[in-house]
Amino acid sequence: MNPTSTPNPGKALLDSLSPEARDRIIEMAWEDRTPFEAIFNQFGLRENDVRRLMRRTMKTSSFKMWRERVSGRKTKHEQLRPEEMNDKPRFRSRNQK
Repeated sequence: MNPTSTPNPGKALLDSLSPEARDRIIEMAWEDRTPFEAIFNQFGLRENDVRRLMRRTMKTSSFKMWRERVSGRKTKHEQLRPEEMNDKPRFRSRNQK
């Protein structure tokens, strides 16, 4: 089987999301301190799936601004975060699981 023709489970998941879930994912993606791992744990979307959702949903200029903002940002990846950030209790939105 050709690897490029295999279905992407993230794409199917993106298509099945409710409008409320999409809004929450976009909100979490814009937040500086919410890592992509938190989005994966709550919604099952990997960073590439979040990027695809943002590209689909936002205007081109907004998407580019978001990409510049999160590219290389250590707080968006749990493994890159400073240890002291992981030790402190964080505020959790009531919308967050």
